[in-house]
Amino acid sequence: MRILFVHQNFPGQFKHLAPALAENPANEVVAFTMQTGMPETWQGVRLISYQAARGTTPNVHPWVSDFETKVIRGEAAFHAALALRESGFTPDLIIAHSGWGESLFLKDIWPDTKMAIYCEFFYHTHGTDVNFDPEFINADPTNDCRLRLKNTNNLLHFDIADAGISPTYWQASTFTEPFRSHITVIHDGIDTKALAPNPSVSLSLNTSTGSTITLTRDDEVITFVNRNLEPYRGYHSFMRALPSIMRQRPNARILIVGADGVSYGSKAPDGKKWKDIFLSEVADQLDMSRIHFLGHIDYAHFIPLLQLSRVHVYLTYPFVLSWSLLEAMSVGCCIVASDTQPLHEAIHHNETGRLVDFFDIDALANDVCELLDAPDERARLGKNAREFAQHNYDLNTICLPRQLAWVNSFID
Repeated sequence: MRILFVHQNFPGQFKHLAPALAENPANEVVAFTMQTGMPETWQGVRLISYQAARGTTPNVHPWVSDFETKVIRGEAAFHAALALRESGFTPDLIIAHSGWGESLFLKDIWPDTKMAIYCEFFYHTHGTDVNFDPEFINADPTNDCRLRLKNTNNLLHFDIADAGISPTYWQASTFTEPFRSHITVIHDGIDTKALAPNPSVSLSLNTSTGSTITLTRDDEVITFVNRNLEPYRGYHSFMRALPSIMRQRPNARILIVGADGVSYGSKAPDGKKWKDIFLSEVADQLDMSRIHFLGHIDYAHFIPLLQLSRVHVYLTYPFVLSWSLLEAMSVGCCIVASDTQPLHEAIHHNETGRLVDFFDIDALANDVCELLDAPDERARLGKNAREFAQHNYDLNTICLPRQLAWVNSFID
């Protein structure tokens, strides 16, 4: 079978599926990506880079600027596909993350090819992430109009895609019928063998004074992990809980992973960073020598960081689920998480973790401190979390076999 993957930051969510398909000598696997400087092949997948020919039109109507960006990217992928077709390649299946628009026009080149899309999120004006947080209400009445048009890309894909795949049931539920019925829910998968508890783990950190400390499981470590430190992932709630946590736990060290940019939502005002805004709000109440902002860290250090954690905090608006939560579950972390979707699929209160109101700072602090005083309860929750990850999200025994079966279902 000939398979074309499309992802602007390939491999992205296809980092396991694409190589697994390429391992089969009967398959020829090609991937489109916007990344440059990539090798010609990656784990058996032939890579083809495409680049946008232009940027968004200056002063274009703000309601359509997002869609114009997707059309521009779709145009770039269209021309890359034309060249690929001229070379003699016709895919039997296109698997695309449709969120950036690259796959919009591929069926115009290969009308008989089946297309499956990765369905990450469908935008809504109410009931999901938008205006979930009363601190950051968008009072502009035209925002609903902008969001409606932001779904244009999704809606156009419904007309050309044969099927979809989504990592969680809740994310799939955000999509509208009739396409919702064509979405299969299979998570990307977590390697629970590689992500396992390690009682002898240690991790060395550079401190703000220039010295180095080495942490082990004997240390009281609280972890908080996100791609970027921003309100969408509860950074402000976590920082506001820290004064109480640190007062009650004079030996605790706080390890915070995440850059100071924005992955979701709006940028901070006046050119500031969300990280700095919420740190400055509580800095005078904190012992900064026990707080470690680690920025982005490589995966080789990320795993031991989770293995060190006594309590891991994960907070999110109702939005897409982070891999890091399931990775923390896999290593057996005791987790305190926000009582928001799609977390209910993984964190069952007092079974695989604790759920707290996203906005209840006192409850968050109290749950963290209570668990730090309860080693048996931490062990029980961590064990349950790992078992749940193994039984529901393991890459090699659960998710990847289901993904491969899903791909094979497109073969006539």
